[in-house]
Amino acid sequence: MADVSRKDFLGISTVAAAGLASGCAPIADPGNVRADLVVIGGRVLTQDADYPVAEAFALKAGRFMAVGSNEDIQNLQSVNTEVIDASGMTVLPGFIDAHSHPSSAGLNALKNVNTNLGSVARIQDALSERAANTPPGEWIVGYMYDDTKQEEGRPLNRVDLDAVSREHPIVVGHRGGHTGVYNSKAFEVAGITVNTPDPFGGHFYREGGELTGKVAERARGAFNVPSGSTREERADGVSVICKEMNATGLTSVHQAGTGSTAFVAYQDARDEGNLSLRMNLMARGGTFPALQSAGIRTGVGDEWIRIGPVKFSADGSASERTMAMSTPYAGRPDDFGILTMTQEEIHEVVEEAHRSGWQIAIHANGDVTIDMVLNAYERMQREYPRQDTRHRLEHCSLVNPTLLQRIANGGYIPAPFYTYAHYHGEKWIEYGEEKMEWMFAHKSFIESGIPVAPASDHSPGPYEPLMALQSMVTRKDFSGRVWGPSQRITIDEALRVCTVNGAYASFEEKKRVRLPLESWLTS
Repeated sequence: MADVSRKDFLGISTVAAAGLASGCAPIADPGNVRADLVVIGGRVLTQDADYPVAEAFALKAGRFMAVGSNEDIQNLQSVNTEVIDASGMTVLPGFIDAHSHPSSAGLNALKNVNTNLGSVARIQDALSERAANTPPGEWIVGYMYDDTKQEEGRPLNRVDLDAVSREHPIVVGHRGGHTGVYNSKAFEVAGITVNTPDPFGGHFYREGGELTGKVAERARGAFNVPSGSTREERADGVSVICKEMNATGLTSVHQAGTGSTAFVAYQDARDEGNLSLRMNLMARGGTFPALQSAGIRTGVGDEWIRIGPVKFSADGSASERTMAMSTPYAGRPDDFGILTMTQEEIHEVVEEAHRSGWQIAIHANGDVTIDMVLNAYERMQREYPRQDTRHRLEHCSLVNPTLLQRIANGGYIPAPFYTYAHYHGEKWIEYGEEKMEWMFAHKSFIESGIPVAPASDHSPGPYEPLMALQSMVTRKDFSGRVWGPSQRITIDEALRVCTVNGAYASFEEKKRVRLPLESWLTS
């Protein structure tokens, strides 16, 4: 019997528990089937209300085989079975992140300048170092910038970036993914002046008759920033982020807004043996016509790469304070946020995807946008009813009792941010305490019988599941301030959100979280 360190055991148990959650029970007679690996003496949290805690589990051919008492599981041993004593350590199911952007996060880590540095001065230094090694005229791209976490107490602006270079177009993307800060060269290349009108769903920020450098939402489309990546680099980016996410206990991820190059990157990574996350890929709206023409719909794929819903985006960002709300932002009485789709546009894309048999996922942060998306979902169910669509509301940040009832009635799935209450606490002052009682409303969703899904939205939010559990249970930010205490949930509820509910959101609850011994013996 092997003794293992806590670190080694965590590695083993994370992989082993990828299929562990509800549906576990004391096992039946195993017949001639014997395990390759048995772990005994642990505290195995099954997420099964009828059998919540077990002592041991077994693996066969790299897959979860059985869970039960030490005695039950030891019956699955043979002379060739490796046996590990967990010595009372806890085993959790593999965590699921139901809304994230791993491929772009991995590629950014390989190609661009990480500006998550905590000060404008350090951001300038990092960009200057890249500029010194970049030919004039070529773009310099920063990522992971966060406007409220700078030592100077102010956001980055165009003048700061001009001090880095006036020969290179520069953009520093906010980690929220909906705004960026550009230098004067970037505006010049794009042909944007202070008098350029804002496009629908976008905004060029101005102050004192000058461009500040900040650009939001659809207005960012004016800048032709090249991706500058090769197929090999994109596959390498997937490999990098898989390792990082696995290290935190994540075993399955739903990627939001997957384009054609990302589809290829995941397949290349798998072919190279570097895909260690089970991926549910939400197709970007722009790829939908080609997929539809090819006869593809939600569910195509295998246990490693699977086509999920088609995904659209209808409003702004919670962390960047641009989501569309029925009441204004604190201190900005004329600012109600930004819609990036009209009601008619939402109706149009929902009808096309719904009638084609797809699951649909629409980015809808604010209460105004959630209402618009529900209008479209409900309209389609009246005109072209389908069973168990599980259409999704990505982020679904600000709700109210009426919206909760409509979501529950339709069987729709919200995927609110699970680390935001903690990580982005300093931003919530712009929403206020009253709104925060209805934001990231995990408790209200659970009490309404809604299977709320787990979502980091990484890079906008940290993906670490243990931070997510802390955030949902305590709602405390870094300073210890509690935001929306009425929405705190228990640790058991949070664990279920991050496992069982994550699988349900992709129609995989029977594959990801139910693997009783009987199914193994008869498969």
